[in-house]
Amino acid sequence: MSLCVAIIGASHKPQRYAYKAQQMLMDYRHTVFPVSGNGREILGVEGYSSINQINHTVDTVTLYLNAGLHEKIKQDVLSIKPRRIIFNPGTESTELEQFYQQHGIETLEACTLVMLRTDQFE
Repeated sequence: MSLCVAIIGASHKPQRYAYKAQQMLMDYRHTVFPVSGNGREILGVEGYSSINQINHTVDTVTLYLNAGLHEKIKQDVLSIKPRRIIFNPGTESTELEQFYQQHGIETLEACTLVMLRTDQFE
């Protein structure tokens, strides 16, 4: 099953985990929406500078953004009503997880790369 996934904190740098996650999500045939401060195209995919610019239903948000920066966009993330949000290593925040859970959004502290490799992403 192919999912629509927003990558918040996307990067054009191949050594970054966000880049590797986008690459692997695409390898697994998921539709990706890279969201970064500059909104640049990444791996041939149109980029977005805000999650609000995505005109598709987003199933999953995978985070590569620290909690301080994430706090500033939590209402934007909430407004797209994803099914779940994956807090990748280094992005964990009990407060933000509770915020989303209170609004009916599933949260996971996990690694998108590991979830994909172990068939736990769906």
